[in-house]
Amino acid sequence: MTTVAEMIVTALADEGVTQVWGVVGDALNPITDAIRREDRIEWIGVRHEEVAAYAAGAQAQLTGTIGVCAGTVGPGSIHLLGGLYDAKKSHAPVLAICGQVPTSEMGSEYFQEVDNDAVFRDVSEFTATVTNAAQMPRLLEQAVNAAVSRQGVSVLTIPGDIGGLKLDTDVRPRFVARDRTTVPGVTEIVQAAETLNKADKVTLLVGIGAREARDEVLRLAEQLSAPMVLTIKAKEGLEHDNPYAVGQTGLIGNPAANSALEDCDVLFMVGTDFPYRDWYPTGKTVIQLDSRLDHIGRRTPVDVAMVGHTGPSLRELLLKLDTKSSDKHLKKAQTEYQRWTGLQQRLAEPKHDRKLLGRIRRHLDNPDQLIRPEAVAAAVDTHAADDAIFTSDTGMSTVWLSRFLSLRGSRRLIGSYNFGSMANAMPQALGAQILDRDRQVVAFCGDGGLMMLLGDLRTAVTYDLPVTLVVFNNGRLGMVKLEQEEGGLPEFGTVLDNPDLAAVAAAMGLHSRRVTDPEDLDEAVAAAFAERKPVLLDVVTNPDEISIPPKPTFDQAWGFAIAKVKETLESRT
Repeated sequence: MTTVAEMIVTALADEGVTQVWGVVGDALNPITDAIRREDRIEWIGVRHEEVAAYAAGAQAQLTGTIGVCAGTVGPGSIHLLGGLYDAKKSHAPVLAICGQVPTSEMGSEYFQEVDNDAVFRDVSEFTATVTNAAQMPRLLEQAVNAAVSRQGVSVLTIPGDIGGLKLDTDVRPRFVARDRTTVPGVTEIVQAAETLNKADKVTLLVGIGAREARDEVLRLAEQLSAPMVLTIKAKEGLEHDNPYAVGQTGLIGNPAANSALEDCDVLFMVGTDFPYRDWYPTGKTVIQLDSRLDHIGRRTPVDVAMVGHTGPSLRELLLKLDTKSSDKHLKKAQTEYQRWTGLQQRLAEPKHDRKLLGRIRRHLDNPDQLIRPEAVAAAVDTHAADDAIFTSDTGMSTVWLSRFLSLRGSRRLIGSYNFGSMANAMPQALGAQILDRDRQVVAFCGDGGLMMLLGDLRTAVTYDLPVTLVVFNNGRLGMVKLEQEEGGLPEFGTVLDNPDLAAVAAAMGLHSRRVTDPEDLDEAVAAAFAERKPVLLDVVTNPDEISIPPKPTFDQAWGFAIAKVKETLESRT
């Protein structure tokens, strides 16, 4: 005989799950006890359940298999929500095992009782509460199958008196096959080919859905002489050694990418659901290729819809495409991109502020000669391994990563790029590191994000996870500051009175260092990567560094000027 809890844990181990993340307690006790006795699964006890959900989601994104987290009754499960919403928006298959009050007390407003099925309905592809042992393993099958097949979150709630109930030992769950490749119909492929063959100037907007089809995407760009605008998630696997890539669009983007989109006749969206409507060009013929039908046309009107996986779909399409005779559109975008990147690289030089132009700019935006965040990102790019895994907090940390980090080699990248949460970088780095303790994992942390879940710095020490946490410590909620100033508002509520983060990290058992001098930056980053233990690098950066959007408007420029005048006047009163 076996129990409900033992069956769940054994089935997950058979499925390849190696860690379950969470906080122990009451209704979870039968589950955690079964994990204690299962050699193939490690229980990772965190200090906050949100960390558990982020870590499990990161593992799902890196492995393509299901990640598992757990929270106990009421507040413990609710704390999972932030990380679970990130998994939902990132299309990461995650199973959340949630505790519940005993079945006899359900519906009685019992201590800590919440209706998990109601609470988690929006975030999940499947949610159910087990109220009888006879429902198992059917509900576990449904939960895992829904998470995997729909690439999202499933929530399975186990009341405290259910986990220990006996089951027939012959009962085993059956999980679905992994992937079913789809290709658009002949009519759609022919229509797309005819549209592309007639176009003078084609621009590709390529997302993470094309990551596994690098060769096909590069052949497409070559045949069409098309500049390739990459979403930040598509940097991984598609950016390095790609002569057609012209960077990102949106607020973190650059003028070359914006021009490539605005100047084209045909926009071809490949494996992307880039969400920002304002950054799509208007008046273009649009082709969209995506494996999910519900993504087609929901960001911008689409003229030719192609539902299918990128690799096989493009292989069929390429057979029907002509080779463009003119590369003027591509050359223009490449030239503009090279000019922009050259200017950006100057800002990353440690001695930038000592040169003539740097001295002029320093008096305007960096009078205290603090470290420029561009230099931090560039130093990380130089010294990090070619197979490193990177995570980044939402906000300015992601801006600097997108502009100065090259995803060469087999580097990987994870961030909250759809949900846009704070505090994700450190938990996701923990999830990534435990999959392979020998692989370098680097988190681009904002000071605001790190402070939000500071307690789980200790988790890195407890489980000997040699993550490198690089903190862009500008004493600000930097992106909010920029938003306020572009809107003509003086900075308000964004200043953070941080403690000495390096000292805090040292007290929690990490190797740490605080860097305040630009001359020390390069050596400090190199030394941090030389350590094979949990490391926090606290880099004090310039809070007034400006990230100019690709197409700044007059209103933004005027708003920024007005905000600066207001800030100056208020600082004198």
